[in-house]
Parts: sequence; C-alpha cells; structure tokens
Amino acid sequence: MRSTIAASCGLAYSEPMSTKRKILVWVIGLFLVLALAISWIIRGNHAGLTLEQGTGSDPVLLQPKPEDIPTVQIAKPVGWPANEVPRAAEGLAVSRFADGLEHPRTIYTMPNGDVLVALTRAPASNMGGGVIAWIADKLMTRAGATGVSPNKLVLLRDTDGDGKADQRQIVLENLDSPSGIAWRDGTLYVANHNAVLSFPYEMGAAKVEGAPTKLMDLPASGNHWMRNLLLSPDGTKLYVAVGSSSNIGENGMEAEEGRAAIWEYNIPAKKQRIYGSGLRNPNGLAWSPWSNELWTTVNERDQLGSDLVPDYLTNVPVGVNYGWPWVYWKDTIDQRVEAPMPAYTTEYSRRPEFALGPHVAALGLVFSQQGSLMGKDFANGAFIARHGSWNRKPPSGYDVVYVAFDERGNPKGKTVPVLTGFLNDNGTTKGRPTWVTWGGDGALLVSDDTAGIIWRVTAPGAAPLAAFKRVKTKSLPPQKQLQGDPQARFVEDYARETVGQ
Repeated sequence: MRSTIAASCGLAYSEPMSTKRKILVWVIGLFLVLALAISWIIRGNHAGLTLEQGTGSDPVLLQPKPEDIPTVQIAKPVGWPANEVPRAAEGLAVSRFADGLEHPRTIYTMPNGDVLVALTRAPASNMGGGVIAWIADKLMTRAGATGVSPNKLVLLRDTDGDGKADQRQIVLENLDSPSGIAWRDGTLYVANHNAVLSFPYEMGAAKVEGAPTKLMDLPASGNHWMRNLLLSPDGTKLYVAVGSSSNIGENGMEAEEGRAAIWEYNIPAKKQRIYGSGLRNPNGLAWSPWSNELWTTVNERDQLGSDLVPDYLTNVPVGVNYGWPWVYWKDTIDQRVEAPMPAYTTEYSRRPEFALGPHVAALGLVFSQQGSLMGKDFANGAFIARHGSWNRKPPSGYDVVYVAFDERGNPKGKTVPVLTGFLNDNGTTKGRPTWVTWGGDGALLVSDDTAGIIWRVTAPGAAPLAAFKRVKTKSLPPQKQLQGDPQARFVEDYARETVGQ
C-alpha cells in the first residue's frame, strides 16, 4: 500500500533495511575504522638520518620523538635457499659450517676446536600477560623469535678439516633458556636465564654426565632473557651480562634490581658483585687484545623514534655506570622516566665509546685475535653481529659488521660490512645473525638463529694473524675526592691546555 501511495506521488520507496543488512553495514564500518586505526599505528616514525649517521664515535643525536605506540616493521624470516649464502665483503668467503639446527643462538669454541652451540629461545613466561604482551608475542612470532625453547647444548666437530662440521651430538639437555657458555680446566659454565651453573666436563667428551652446581641466581626472564658469560683471562672470575626487564623502568625500579648490569662472580671466593651498571641490555662480552679491558655490546632504549637511541660498543671499567634509564649517551635526559633520578647521574654516567646504529640489536662480539684468518683488512678491530631491528623504518642491522681500532685500542671510523644479504627487498629476511666466535682453525663463525645455520667466514689464502702488541701505560693516580667522569675531565683539561698554547 505504502509503495503504491509513494509511486502515485512520484516518490521512490525502498523497504526498511533488514537486521542482517544493518549488522553487515555495522561490521563493515567497524572493519574500516579498525583498518584506519591499524594503518595509523603501523605507519610509525621514518628515520630522518641514514644508519651511518647514527654510528661511530660521534653519532648524530636528533631530538627525541616519544611514541606511545612504537614504530613497527617486522621482517618475517623465510629461510635461505639451499644454494645461497650471505654476501661477504671483498676478499672474504662464506660457507655453511652447520645447518638444520633448532634456533642456535650463542656459540663457544673449545680449545680443541669443538664448537658448542646453545639451542634456545626465551622462557615461556617471558612476555607476561595483558593485551600489550599478547601484541608483543604476535610480533615476535612473526620475527621467528617465539616457540618452545629446545634447551640444549650441541657439540659440532669438523674432523676432516674441510670447514664443515661432520659430527653433531647433544652434550647437555634439560636446561632453562641457556645462553652463556664458558669452559676452563674441566669445568663447563652455563648461564640459564635465571642462574649460572657449573658442570664437570672433560674436553672432547661426548656428553656432560655430572650434576650441576648453582654458582649464583640471576634475575629471571624479563624482556631481555639472554645471559652471556665470559671468563677472566686467569679463569678466576666469571662476568655475566643481564639485561633490563623493561624499556625505561616503567614497571618500577624495584623490578630492575640486579638487571641492566654486568655481574662479576669470583669463583674461588664464591662471591659476586655488580661490575658495571646502567647498561639497558648488554650482550656480547670480550677482552680487548690491546689492554685486556672488558668490552660489551649494548641494546639501548626504544620508542623515541627511528633515529634514537643508537646501540653501542663500549668498554666496562669496574664500577662504571652508563645512565640507564635516566640518561643516554652520557647526559641526554630521558624525560619519560618516572623514577626519581639519583643525584649527579649526568656527572658520573659514562659516554659510550662507539655507536652501532639505532635499533640494530647488537649481540655477539669478538675482537681480532692471534691466528684468525680474516686478512689484513680485518686484522685490528671488533666483529659484531647485528641481529636486526623490529622498530625502525627503514630496518637496520641484519648483518655482521667490523669496527676498526687504532694501535692504542680505541675504535675509529664507521662500521664496515662483513656479511650482508640477510634482508630481502620485499621486507622479509633469510636469517638473522646472532652470535660470533672464532673457530679452532681461525675462521669467524656466525650463528643465524632463525635460519638454523652456523656460517663460516675466512679470507682465502690469508696468513694467520700475528700476536697483538699490548699497550702499556702508567696507571692514573688514585682519586682522593669525587671529581666526576675521568674521561670528561680529561677532555676538559685537554681543551684548556690547547687554548692556553
């Protein structure tokens, strides 16, 4: 009837919208709103600097751009085709030392050339609960970083000297997200995410048979769960890298107790102390061949934009503090931190020695050493695995780089590519370099966790590197009163002397 009346009046008429159609329109509208919201969230902050500008001894530090929602650009691992290898720098060659491994992270070479590999992932409770944790878990899953941890140490052995492991066996199981590995005089040291353990283990044995001894507890899990180990040259002390459980202490500084630090454990005395602090997430540990000083790689804070803050390589004098979470790069205050800043933080925080680029995720570290086979162009510096960013546009890292040092043991110049080609042009990645160590034959070994490969790098025809000449200087006189950062004071004194000339 109504349609007849409408027609006689020259009016168009349509039937009332059905309930199903109303629901459909509502769902489509909601989907469009969500799509727009997600598009806004993932657009993120694009870098205004080149990656190179954020590296070196004097990186460019732009004004921070705080982000409530971090920039996200995850490179999904797709694996390496059977006939492909990373691109090596000119003069270098790369091959597969071992493949088919389940998420290999840290690697350690025994004095007899056996290579121990930790097959490991984060502990199951690492992400915590809530919506943010759920989102983080989805992002890390896309990056190939989640799953049940294998919790094993595997031994790889090259018996015929052809540069490829032909023997493989599990030497230790039932660990708890292991990472750090060290060995000396019949004792194997392993760092789980929550404790440092020692095992009786004779070099060359097929299996670790003895029961573990707990040397020290560690702050468990957290955002950063890897716990690297390094023995002192005389074998009496262990150094343990422990990352923070947060970005900038947003869960309260009580949750950061014992974290963002490098611990020293005195093995004979069975005592421990914090050796260096204010290091958001220290990873690689190595002794300088020039000075025998401890150095580390550190992952800096997030959510200040794609250009901040550079990860770094630096020395670790005893008692040093690098300022996390309150400051970065010595004296730049992070205004987002709610915890009260201790007095004189900017005066006593140390400036990092060398920037490795923002969000590169610097992990494994080794210095050039006697007997290494990397040629004259890579004979005096440090090799670093940059695992790759998840929160920078464009992505950074996904490579192995070299940092040259001068004859006195100081980093110089910019990073030099050693292995590249991990990141594809379409935003996926064939793999992610994770750790570096020297093989028993002088080759550089690189773990690729998402691809399950250990790469072997050499300079064909290179002679083994000669021993380093140690730098010997007089010790500074002891301080009789607090005078601030000695490095900053030296620069100020030098500047005054120069002006007075």
